[in-house]
Amino acid sequence: MVRDQQLKERWELLVEKLSAQFSDGDPLELDAIIYLVGVQELGQIHRKFKKDEKINLMHIAICRLLEPYGYYEFDFYDDEGWPHYKVKEMLPVLKSGEQSVLMKEAIVQYFVEKEYIQ
Repeated sequence: MVRDQQLKERWELLVEKLSAQFSDGDPLELDAIIYLVGVQELGQIHRKFKKDEKINLMHIAICRLLEPYGYYEFDFYDDEGWPHYKVKEMLPVLKSGEQSVLMKEAIVQYFVEKEYIQ
């Protein structure tokens, strides 16, 4: 229960900070935060992305976020600097709410590691 409360508090703090920085205070949704992680991981921050590239950015983010859980492993950077991951273990079948909690947990941990939040 304490862990759930800590995750809730960290998530709310993270959403508040990112929303203030990237959306003029309008609360960012989970998908938008995943997209931001993808942009951060790619490192090409000051460019416009096409629709298919945005989907790829979200894929990069999900791979990176779930890497510490043993689901993905970094493989290589391609000629354009895009990171590629390989599947180490298939994700278990999760209900929508369980997926959301897993991603929020992974995102919070990512931003703690990056020292964006404590």
